[in-house]
Amino acid sequence: MEKLMKRFFTVTFPIILLIVGAFYFTAQFIQPSPKKEITIATGSKDGNYYKTALKYKKLLEEDKVKVNILTSEGSIDNIKLLKEKKADIAFIQNGTITNKNVSNIKALASIYYEPLWVFYKNEGYTVDYIIQFISKKIALGREGSGTKDLAEKILNDNGINKQNSTFLNLNTKEAKEALEKGDIDVMFIVCSHDSQVVKELLADPKINLFSFKRARAYSRKYTFLEALTLYEGTIDLYKNLPDENINLLSTTANLVARDDFSNELKRLFLKKVIEVHNKKDLFAKAGQFPNTNNMKIDLDEEAKKYFESGDTFLEKIFPYWIASNIDRLKILLIPLLTLLFPLFKGLFPLYNWSMRSKIYKWYDEIEKIDKETDKAKSEELKEYLLRIEELREEISKETKVPLSFMGEYYNLQLHLDHIKNKVENKLA
Repeated sequence: MEKLMKRFFTVTFPIILLIVGAFYFTAQFIQPSPKKEITIATGSKDGNYYKTALKYKKLLEEDKVKVNILTSEGSIDNIKLLKEKKADIAFIQNGTITNKNVSNIKALASIYYEPLWVFYKNEGYTVDYIIQFISKKIALGREGSGTKDLAEKILNDNGINKQNSTFLNLNTKEAKEALEKGDIDVMFIVCSHDSQVVKELLADPKINLFSFKRARAYSRKYTFLEALTLYEGTIDLYKNLPDENINLLSTTANLVARDDFSNELKRLFLKKVIEVHNKKDLFAKAGQFPNTNNMKIDLDEEAKKYFESGDTFLEKIFPYWIASNIDRLKILLIPLLTLLFPLFKGLFPLYNWSMRSKIYKWYDEIEKIDKETDKAKSEELKEYLLRIEELREEISKETKVPLSFMGEYYNLQLHLDHIKNKVENKLA
């Protein structure tokens, strides 16, 4: 037995060393767990981007992720924050950037419609076309905002520019107050239908909401825009706001991220995005958002995988961070397989040896009795017969082996019978 054990350790020890070395080598290729912190660039504290970021923050902090929120002037400013690596993820208005403008920023998802609202001073007649705003005082939105970017596109398409009209860069609050006082004629605003500003302006009889007669034409020209209908009474049935059907143009609010940001945090972030935005609202059906439609920049690879395949098998079973760590350690399967191969190869010989050792261990005692009976006197032989029967009973109690080893077991019993017969013949 000592020889077998020595042989076992002689073979096993180098294999263990090899496996430990393989684990150490493969561990060098495992990415460290990311720092559980996300910085999100939004917009002003009064805007919907900021309010939405607060919802993400609450959900992410339940998963022990620290969330920092950076306020800004809007989409263009947010892109700058991403480029400067001051933010990891940002809200932008779809259409404000394209692949020509950026190289290290990728799209994560579109999360909800953001209609373009054009409010103008009520002068007793309805404005049917944008070109009728020529020579007017127009609030476009602040520098760095997506509203200003989109408003300039639409105005320029209709021949309205700084040479023939007055453009003012006012924020939403400033523009609203100026329009109510009559200091400006028109204001452009891109925001959710839930905005208090939109509701107040719709209720003001001195202000009209522009209806895009050619909404579908604009949506064909700009693929990131969609034509939506705001039906009579949708905002407020009691006050009947609006008091007629309105054709709106809408972009979408997009989430974008730095290309080098952690894939694990992107994936966890998208889980929370779906949780917040997959419900029905005024313009969208349940499950319509988030989506990856009509993106103007390339979709992030991790986001693409998640929207196509959803949660992994591990994510369905374990909490996210446990599943993530298991997935990260999957490279250790290489040394694990290296371990399993020699183990499986040596498992059956080791099993056979352990079963036979239960039988063979008794042969030392049998051999000892055999030698002693050769020299024993007649009066001692009867004691050896008792000793043989006791040994047989002991073997029967302690030796439990599978059926495949019963041949060796019965050979042991035959050897006992042989010595018993030998002693009985001497006595006779």
